[in-house]
Amino acid sequence: MLKGKTIILGVSGSIAAYKAASLASMLVKQHAQVQVIMTANGQYFVHPVTFEQLTGRKCLTDTFDRNFEFKVEHVSLAKEADLAIIAPATANVLAKLACGIADDMLTTTMLACTCPKLAAPAMNTRMYENPATQRNLETLRRDGWEIIEPASGHLACGDDGKGKLPEEKLLMEHILRACALPHDLAGKKVLVTAGPTQESIDPVRFITNHSSGKMGYAIARMAALRGAKVTLVSGPVALDPPPFAELVPIVSAADMFREVTERAPQQDFIIKAAAVADYRPASVNDEKTKKAEEEWLLPLARTQDILQYLGEHKREGQILCGFAMETSELEERAREKLGRKNLDLIAANSLRVEGAGFGTDTNVLTLIDRERTEHLEIMSKEAAAMRLLDRLVEISAEKTKERTE
Repeated sequence: MLKGKTIILGVSGSIAAYKAASLASMLVKQHAQVQVIMTANGQYFVHPVTFEQLTGRKCLTDTFDRNFEFKVEHVSLAKEADLAIIAPATANVLAKLACGIADDMLTTTMLACTCPKLAAPAMNTRMYENPATQRNLETLRRDGWEIIEPASGHLACGDDGKGKLPEEKLLMEHILRACALPHDLAGKKVLVTAGPTQESIDPVRFITNHSSGKMGYAIARMAALRGAKVTLVSGPVALDPPPFAELVPIVSAADMFREVTERAPQQDFIIKAAAVADYRPASVNDEKTKKAEEEWLLPLARTQDILQYLGEHKREGQILCGFAMETSELEERAREKLGRKNLDLIAANSLRVEGAGFGTDTNVLTLIDRERTEHLEIMSKEAAAMRLLDRLVEISAEKTKERTE
């Protein structure tokens, strides 16, 4: 996702500098050109050779390094960069940046950078909460810096509190959101549903299905990386919520109906990827149902059809996408559902196709709208999510054009 991008990674004097080495490796795996700049104090914690081995580029430590051909290195690097991140960022470096002080290679380069700039503070809790540090952070925000909030936990100094450098995976998500993808969903509100629902039989048992939630979570993540304000309404799953999305946890189909319909009028895009139960037990026992010799017949009642409701109450300009999991007659059944529920797009997949079943990291989608059908090859669920979002953005643009003509 970062192919062709140049990322400046600034490393200052914090024990958390070891995480920067892992972050550099992750950036290289995303095909970024990574240029590491270290402060003098940062070199006490990780040797520059470590970063040189990871990135394949000389780690810059001296503003006046004469091993380079003559050029104003900090200026040329600033022009080349697509993004700069300082992780970890000490209180000292943050104070310099806030005051425009440029007395080493890192601060000099940052002063020359016009690309997106991120800073991830890492320090003792008292230092972080000090009014001077907070003033400096607020100044940097006003100057256009994105400040990544530190995590809370046990610090190297022995204290417990806020000040830990976030995990490398989260730092990477901030980088990806800042520069990896076009922000064609910026300013848009996107609601995604994901996972299964659980319909209680009694306090011990429930009815559910095999949905893992991976497809819906992939859609929510990609939409957030493309700049959308994402709300993820999710049934019970064993997944970490994607960063930058508001998570609304639910259990039953009735819970999901309530949370989705309450938020639906404000959304620009609604993508219903959840596997919602069509039926629930007609009544729920207050006590555990005891095993008996005879067969147990469980009466079922229909749940409320969320997608049907959304289609009937879709406002002008809103884009509604549903999913269809079938075992036969995939296209025919999906297209019939598209019309019956007033959808703009339906993503259909077959349980019979390898790589498209429950719980996998891949999917094989067929995207169907009122004009065309597109068969996607097997791909990761995040790649499939990107293709799905591409189509929804196209449909939205087409509908906007129709309304203005």
